[in-house]
Order: sequence, then structure tokens, then C-alpha cells
Amino acid sequence: MNSIVSTGAVLIVRLDSAEEALAVSRAAVEGGIRALEITLSVPDALGVIRTLAAEYEGQGIAVGAGTVLDEAAAFACIQAGARLLVSPNVSVGMIRAAHRYGAAAIPGAYTPTEVVAALEEGADFVKVFPTESLGPSHLKAIKAPLPQAELLPAGGATPENVAEWFAGGASAVGVGSSITKAARVDGDYSRVTRAAKEMLSAIAAARA
Repeated sequence: MNSIVSTGAVLIVRLDSAEEALAVSRAAVEGGIRALEITLSVPDALGVIRTLAAEYEGQGIAVGAGTVLDEAAAFACIQAGARLLVSPNVSVGMIRAAHRYGAAAIPGAYTPTEVVAALEEGADFVKVFPTESLGPSHLKAIKAPLPQAELLPAGGATPENVAEWFAGGASAVGVGSSITKAARVDGDYSRVTRAAKEMLSAIAAARA
């Protein structure tokens, strides 16, 4: 939780190979990212989680898993070293498994009904998803009757618009392609590192 709160961001890593996921994650951490969500759509996602969790143990970096749809997947991710679990839906099994073993639970929700259901099950953050189609105004509308909800919109955040998300009530944001797909040339991931620094700087300014 501190890894998310301190920076206001979770990096969503959804890439086509384990090697790319590892390289991008490492470059983003170098740029200041402290919370990683390795989605289970990444080939050998559990291996990626296991490797990163071992590398960053004791360094205040939370390595997590995304697209965790049920309790069995949650337990497998925790065994691999995941300290935060994210799903696109309100999965009661995922939330309970996360808390049983001391991991943060971030289920996904879209409507106020789903947000309340996630809160009732003990969600640490509620991932608002999908968000690209409606934008910060949707977040603001949910937050109005539910000011206690810690909302984490996932999708669509860029350095140019991230201030709008925080103005709309975001506690943190899920950031993906604006960092993970920054131009990479011949194994040089320095642009990923720069993109991470730029995003975190924009988040800090928005929160201030």
C-alpha cells in the first residue's frame, strides 16, 4: 500500500513476452515506479513476478499481479511473490485470498453498485475500469456519493491529463502504455525510464 500511496501510481505491465516485461519493469523502477502489476496475460507471468519479487525484496517495491480472476490464481500469484493483486472485476475469492496471505487487493469496478460491493468485501483500492470511454467525469460522479472510496482509475492516464484524474477524485492511477510502450531502440530502455520519471513528476504536481 505504501508503494502505491507514495508515488500515486501502479504500472500495468501487459506485454508480449516475459523478457520484455522484465526489461520494461526494471527500467520503470529505475525511473521511480514503486508498484508493478504484471498481468497474467504476459507469457510466464508467474516467472516474471517471481524474478522481480526476488530482485526487489526489501527495497520498498511492490511486485503484483493483474487479471487475477479467482482464488486459485490469487494463491498462485502470492506463492510467486506477488504482494498486490488486481482484477478487472469484483472477485470475492481474489480479495479473500489476498488478505488471507497479507497482500493488497485491488478489484475492478465500473458502477457505484460494483464499487460498494468491492468496499464491502474489504478492497484496499477499487480499480475503476474501463475508464477510457468516459474519463475523469465518470470518476467524479462515483466519488460524489462515495467520498470514502479509494479509487484507482486504470487506463487513459498520461502526463498531460493525469491532473484531471486526481481532480476527479483518484487516490492513485494505473498507468500502462504511456510508460511501457515508450520507444525502445536496440535494447536501450532509457526512454522507458524517462517516461516513468515524467509521469511521476506530473502526478506529484497534480497531487500538490
